[in-house]
Amino acid sequence: MSPEEIKVPNIRRLKLFGGAAVVLAVAVGAGGLIARAHDTQRNAQWSSAQAVPTVALAKLDAEGASQLSLPGAVQAYETAQIYARVSGYLKTWQQDIGASVKAGQILASIDAPELDQQLEQARADLATAQANQRLAALTAKRWSALMGSGGVSQQAVDEKVGDEAAKTALVAASQANVRRLEATEAYKRVVAPFDGIVTARKTDIGALINAGSTGQELFEVADMHRLRIYVQAPQALSAKLAAGQAATFAVPQFPGRTFPATVVAISHMLEANSRTMQVELQADNPGDLLAAGSYCEVSFQVAGVGGAMRIPATALIVGAGGNQVAVLGPGGRTVLKTVKLGRDLGDSVEVTAGLQPTDRVIDSPPETLRTGDAVRLAGPTPVHKRG
Repeated sequence: MSPEEIKVPNIRRLKLFGGAAVVLAVAVGAGGLIARAHDTQRNAQWSSAQAVPTVALAKLDAEGASQLSLPGAVQAYETAQIYARVSGYLKTWQQDIGASVKAGQILASIDAPELDQQLEQARADLATAQANQRLAALTAKRWSALMGSGGVSQQAVDEKVGDEAAKTALVAASQANVRRLEATEAYKRVVAPFDGIVTARKTDIGALINAGSTGQELFEVADMHRLRIYVQAPQALSAKLAAGQAATFAVPQFPGRTFPATVVAISHMLEANSRTMQVELQADNPGDLLAAGSYCEVSFQVAGVGGAMRIPATALIVGAGGNQVAVLGPGGRTVLKTVKLGRDLGDSVEVTAGLQPTDRVIDSPPETLRTGDAVRLAGPTPVHKRG
């Protein structure tokens, strides 16, 4: 190839291409830096947003009349454990568990041969005492007649009259012993003390019976036409209950159903361990529908404290600073307020001082929340529609 055929590069064109490449490289680098700066700013905004907790507001209720539920125990109006008054062997029993009985109705009979023999002996002793008394009376009468004729001394007559009096006293003692044993004989028949239901039978024919409460309980009878209900009222509630106050109660065997009851007695003494006061209610039990010994839930309508507020128990902050709540203030900043509590209502508590009706109380506040911290109020939960 000749020198004339060799093309010399255009210097101007080369410079133009080189400048364009440099500009392109600078533009690509600047774009990357700008994108990275935007990403860094977005990450910082996201982290800042995540550092601000999202909270929900609690529902506040002004305290008027409120309902309070307490656990209780249902008992029969009257319950009697039946023991034998005489020793012997069970001869028969007439009533089993679940039987309705009337007052005085025979539940069982006891065979008591030793008692029978004691009664026979007592009657024989009475007959002897009566015979001796008649003879003493006749002798005293005769000696008194002889004294009129001077045949006997006054001393002898007085002795005969005194002997008659002693024999008369022995007759009275023997009669009393016979009546006692006859009364005891009546206890060979075990009877119901009142109208009710036999709730337990703990003996059988031929069983050895020992008299008194040291022996085996034979029957248990309960009068359940009316029920007694006992609850332990907390100290804060005790002053709000009074005899004659109406209440309702529910039992697990009848879900969704309530029964009326009335407060009839209050112990007016707090138990040292639990600081609770025993309260007795009574309720009718037509048809013996409800069973004695049942667990129940008793509901009272109690008056609130004037100016008090009721808040969920989850809104309460308990710490070294006492009882506090977190209130959402201006600018989304929190304010911790110290409050005074009244009654503990289980899932809610009564606040008697420290809150205003216009306060926006935060429910379930974070443990690390302090006065002045920024928070974000949660929006309404979106409703998802099915297509």
